[in-house]
Amino acid sequence: MSEHPPVGHITKGQSVIVGPDEGRSLWQPMPSRGYVNVNLTPDNMPYDTFSSGIQVLPPGCMVREHGHKQNHELVFVYEGSGQVDIDGEVTEFGPGTTILFARNCTHWIKNTGDVDMKMFWVFAPPGLEDWFYAIGRERKPGDPMPEPFDRPDNVQEVMAKMRFLPPRGT
Repeated sequence: MSEHPPVGHITKGQSVIVGPDEGRSLWQPMPSRGYVNVNLTPDNMPYDTFSSGIQVLPPGCMVREHGHKQNHELVFVYEGSGQVDIDGEVTEFGPGTTILFARNCTHWIKNTGDVDMKMFWVFAPPGLEDWFYAIGRERKPGDPMPEPFDRPDNVQEVMAKMRFLPPRGT
């Protein structure tokens, strides 16, 4: 169980409602910067098959190249525009784009626009939240963005434990 209090509330029928500032929020290291809100995980809902949240990438920032050996990752971009690379094929996209990253493919996302890119993500089975907890720094809504910071020194160990694929060519 997470050390943080539960977010949202579970309804009588086991549905869950999480308000916009109720998820655990974490600043992200370079080159992502921005922040992630982790909204649904097996720790705060009655289901153990996925986790979800949002990620905000400022202009010029990106999610580094990586992949997942045992997870699928679904992303819906609801604001902003950018580029996505899946196994070496780069595609431009804009608001309203849905991207499904299959297991065992490498990928990265870059905000090439001039406004924050906002993405809703679903990770199945769950686990992406553990990555964000390991590399991020706690954020409170309304806090100013901190100075850029690097990922922790043990990031390779965390990636191996979470069964991440390394970037191509490494």
